[in-house]
Amino acid sequence: MASQFISNSNVTYDIASDGTTTVSHDITLENVTSDFYATSYTLSLSGITPINPVASESGQNLPVKITQSNGTTNLEVDFPDAVVGQGQKREFVISFQDKTLVNKNGEIWEITTPRLGDATSFDGYSTTLKVPDVFGNLAYISPNPTNKSADKNQNVYNFDKNASLKTTITAAFGNFQVFSFNLTYHLENPLNQTATTTIALPPDTNYQKINLVSIDPRPLKIDIDTDGNWIATYELKPQQKVDVKATGAVQLFANAQTNPKPDYTKVTSDLGATDLWQVNDLKIQTLAKQLKTPQAIYNYVTTHLSYDYARVAPNVQRLGAVGALNNPTQAICTEFTDLFVALARAAGIPAREIEGYAYTENPQIQPLSLVADVLHAWPEYWDDKTQAWIPVDPTWGSTSGIDYFNKLDLRHFAFVIHGEDDKKPYPAGSYKLGTNPQKDVDVQFGSLPANRISKLSITRTVTSQLPFSDEIVDVKLANSGPVAIYDADFGVSFDNKLQPKQNIISIIPPYGYYETNVDIPYSFLGQKTPEKIDLSVNGNNLSEFTSYKVFVTLSNLLLMCLVVFALVFMIYLAFRDAKAKKHSGESGSLPVQK
Repeated sequence: MASQFISNSNVTYDIASDGTTTVSHDITLENVTSDFYATSYTLSLSGITPINPVASESGQNLPVKITQSNGTTNLEVDFPDAVVGQGQKREFVISFQDKTLVNKNGEIWEITTPRLGDATSFDGYSTTLKVPDVFGNLAYISPNPTNKSADKNQNVYNFDKNASLKTTITAAFGNFQVFSFNLTYHLENPLNQTATTTIALPPDTNYQKINLVSIDPRPLKIDIDTDGNWIATYELKPQQKVDVKATGAVQLFANAQTNPKPDYTKVTSDLGATDLWQVNDLKIQTLAKQLKTPQAIYNYVTTHLSYDYARVAPNVQRLGAVGALNNPTQAICTEFTDLFVALARAAGIPAREIEGYAYTENPQIQPLSLVADVLHAWPEYWDDKTQAWIPVDPTWGSTSGIDYFNKLDLRHFAFVIHGEDDKKPYPAGSYKLGTNPQKDVDVQFGSLPANRISKLSITRTVTSQLPFSDEIVDVKLANSGPVAIYDADFGVSFDNKLQPKQNIISIIPPYGYYETNVDIPYSFLGQKTPEKIDLSVNGNNLSEFTSYKVFVTLSNLLLMCLVVFALVFMIYLAFRDAKAKKHSGESGSLPVQK
């Protein structure tokens, strides 16, 4: 057919506000010679079932015959007349409706166009996507459209042949996605003495914000490790078992947020070799020199490895980067991730692993999260140009054919970050006792909680108040939740005068705290000792208290009185001694009477 006709097609996806899509294929067939002309045309649709298909030419309806075979729906159109002659054209439209291309998941409208079956059969091909304004802001679209415009309460995205044929077109609209979560951690202290243990809670990243509504029981503290993980510390009594339950919601964003800010000193450390990321292996080094860029590494991993559904099971043995390279048909998400991380690091690109929850409608992958606590893994690489970590998913890129390099979707919920260590900290779902069968990870589409603002509370403890020395006050700023507090400007004022030494607290996680000392200077008679101390955060006064100035003043006065008394007493003693000596001398000079 390609040698007999010049074929051009423009496919328009016109989406209604309820997600119903009208799909129109505007097709032109031009005769190459005078010997052949088209008597019929068959449009093959893979993976979708068209509703009410119709065809027309020059305003006249054409009969449509529908057949199905092996998941493909064929729409065959017979032409009632002949268009003969070289250069003669037949222009017609095949259209139908579909309710599966657009879905509302949580807070996000998601669009996925079907993959084009035989791209080589078209000389010209373009795609137009019309999306209603009510869907909200564009979160992501892939591949990038050739151009975009606005028309009649719609956003219009056009894709030329190169863009249309690269991959399926995927897009999402909405400000952010929300998942609610319920996580359970089973802890045990087998020792005969009190011991501490830790768990990793889902942290904030540049692409997600955690609302930690509750954690029961409360930890002693929540700290941030070098990779940015939220580590909660618990103290367990001898032989004690505790089930920790954490509930909340996560906002997932398509674009990197300003907080948490990346630790630039830590970025370069994510280049080293580990047990699973064998950066110094000869094969890894050779491949890295050939591939060089994150895009090339992603393309290699997605095409070289094949997903092995038979290996999907809890506690499956992880092969590592070299194992994945040598066994390309036995890969699951960890192998795709390990190979990407090792190759990126060997190429001098900082990379790390994210382990967490990923939502999918794929029935072969769904059991990973919906039945058992087997999670998903994907890599991130550091982009010097944007100065940000960029998440990609070579596993889903390989299994779906969708571009998960240029833009990740809003379905990846990070539980832990692995940069310094390729296994620790362990994510939620890993803290089990024995052969505990219950499901400890429950994640569903949700909504944001009503309370999304954290407040700081301040407690003060005087740790030193010795005479003739500075007063030292320990100050603890505690975050009672539910969200992390960033860039808190902690200030101290002495008698309403802000002190030059200020602390910028980069982050206080929910149920975490920040501790510092306030040094109140000692001075003679309290002349330079402030009377009133104000503690503020971002200019808002949170605590006011009186210093030990009165104590300093009274103690100094008392000391002065003691000194004066001592001086007077010493003078008195000296005067008395002098008087006694004088009296003794006068007595010794009297003449002796005989």
